[in-house]
Amino acid sequence: MSVEPVSTPENDRDHWRKTTRLMFGHLAVWFFFGYVIHMFVIPLNKITIPVLNFPLGFYMAAQGSLIVFVVMLFLFAWQQDKIDRDHGVAEDE
Repeated sequence: MSVEPVSTPENDRDHWRKTTRLMFGHLAVWFFFGYVIHMFVIPLNKITIPVLNFPLGFYMAAQGSLIVFVVMLFLFAWQQDKIDRDHGVAEDE
């Protein structure tokens, strides 16, 4: 089911507003896991992951941030596709 694009200034502004909010939200999460978490590696190393016996700071620097980034990529694509479909500008498969 495809939606016919509705090109009105109001629809375009709403689409751009939602897209911008989504982008800045994901950039904030990226900044947090890319920089802020790494600033607290030493205090986080005092916490140990029970099953793995790794310090939490080491895990977040080595694996945790990367896992969050990959999940964010898929989540962003899904959310942006939903915004595009709601505004009738989605690309057909």
